[in-house]
Amino acid sequence: MSQLGDKLVRNGIISAKDLERALERQKTSGGRLGENLIALGLIDGETLDTFFRRNPAVPMTITDTGLELSQIADLLMKHILFMGDFKISDLSERVKLSLPVIESAMESLRRDKFIEVKGGTGYAAVTYTFKISDTGKNRAAELLDLCRYVGPAPVSLEEYRVMVETQTIKSTIISEERVKKAFSHLVLNESVLKRLGPAISSGKAMFIYGPPGNGKTAIAETISRLLPDTVYIPYALTVGGEIITVFDPVNHTPARAEDDDSVDKRWILVRRPVVITGGELTLRMLDLDFNHISKYYEASLQMKANNGIFIADDFGRQQMEPQNFLNRWIVPLDRRIDFMTLHTGMKFAIPFDMLTIFSTNIEPKQLVDEAFLRRIPYKIKIDHPSEREYEAIFRMLCKLNDIEFNLETFDYLMENYYRKDNIKLNACHPRDIIEQIIVSARYYRRPPALTKDAIHDAWTNYFVEM
Repeated sequence: MSQLGDKLVRNGIISAKDLERALERQKTSGGRLGENLIALGLIDGETLDTFFRRNPAVPMTITDTGLELSQIADLLMKHILFMGDFKISDLSERVKLSLPVIESAMESLRRDKFIEVKGGTGYAAVTYTFKISDTGKNRAAELLDLCRYVGPAPVSLEEYRVMVETQTIKSTIISEERVKKAFSHLVLNESVLKRLGPAISSGKAMFIYGPPGNGKTAIAETISRLLPDTVYIPYALTVGGEIITVFDPVNHTPARAEDDDSVDKRWILVRRPVVITGGELTLRMLDLDFNHISKYYEASLQMKANNGIFIADDFGRQQMEPQNFLNRWIVPLDRRIDFMTLHTGMKFAIPFDMLTIFSTNIEPKQLVDEAFLRRIPYKIKIDHPSEREYEAIFRMLCKLNDIEFNLETFDYLMENYYRKDNIKLNACHPRDIIEQIIVSARYYRRPPALTKDAIHDAWTNYFVEM
């Protein structure tokens, strides 16, 4: 049974019978469940799109937050310790919870004599000015010894799961026109472009492989800019009483300012995440990172990539054996579920929802076994460009750098260097040769030009003599 279908039925958008019809059609016609529902007239595209864009509702009670009263109260105490005199609205802004929720937790703190009312301009608690008591300072210090997290209130694991599944990468629909436009700045073989489109649209893992210097990284980065929409991610979540920070300014780009009062501000709207790793990738980065000083966790790389893209660039050059990495991910890639372990020994499941791209200049069969290759349905080879494609790249880069393309000089390059020395064409060569010409021209204070002498100097600098 489809998770998406179950959610649509639970929310009353379609009936169980409608779901059965769509699943039957999917078996014979293929495609995604949503596409089959639309084809049968059981739902329209706008309704389906709205379902995938649901905003997290503002919690107005302690129960709505998915947290225990004690969790909220303890977090407030740690904030209060560094605030001096404060109002309920000040706390609300810091922990991203509504005024009614903060007020309920504050009542608990007042009963325990952790805070005191210093004054007020009215009878409502929201007008009061508070300060921390000596007893409260001691309590806050004890809490900081247990966990030094002082930030927005976390969301529950269940809320996180639901949001990731609702915003699934598999819900994105990418048209052929959009793919062609996104890759228009690259010179690609038409057959490669035709294979890339369906692979991206599938939301499933892919291998992009081939000789170095022919655009694999550029293609992977273009795919990362191609994904439409925005998604919500939490600042942090709580599991088993522990805090795990998820939002990372390095990998997450906020989409707009937090000015929508109808949205739970514990969630931040970002562009679909893109996590790119290279040779620095280790197995440790794929698990929760517990800081023994701050005593809370940082999310793994794949958690940060949920609902987006994970790119393993230069795969096979990491500080670990490729097989170890693949053994770690063979179940998540297959079942789209990952398992994490707290330092307490508690294990829990999280969604594994991302477009995973392995970019490598090593043949996939040399890296992994057949069992793993089966779980990566798309393998796309990016080979050396043809002479026609190479010329197109050269012309494009000359235009971008305001250098007049000279066909005679280009033919001289091909005949006296590539063909003479039997050197294979690489898509990166035009960029690097032209960069050499520009740098040299700047040094000698003359306009850059595509001449035979300039080609000779650039080639001599760039290539190692055999």
